[in-house]
Amino acid sequence: QVQLVESGGGLVQPGGSLRLSCAASGSIFAIYVMGWYRQAPGKQRELVATITSGDTLNYADSVKGRFTISRDNAKNTVYLQMNSLRPEDTAVYYCNYHKLGYFTSAYWGQGTQVTVSS
Repeated sequence: QVQLVESGGGLVQPGGSLRLSCAASGSIFAIYVMGWYRQAPGKQRELVATITSGDTLNYADSVKGRFTISRDNAKNTVYLQMNSLRPEDTAVYYCNYHKLGYFTSAYWGQGTQVTVSS
């Protein structure tokens, strides 16, 4: 089993920044994908950004150039630095962790609310 603990959500004005963190503990995979998805009210959950154990990055087009995903191996933690936030970035952000190639068996965090509003 893997436990994911998220932190860093909140309320921010348009143009502002937030940093999300997700720490994994338990049965850590040697080869994995870790990252963030988000779900806005009335919409499906969508990919935001992921990083693999081999440092392959993947971003949604809507966040490219504004969000940066990174990881700290020693802490089994992934970070999402979100800059130039827009109202349409408002959503619950979920941390995702899975063995490479096994997305359907992924672990999910509890979700953290990000609200971008003036």
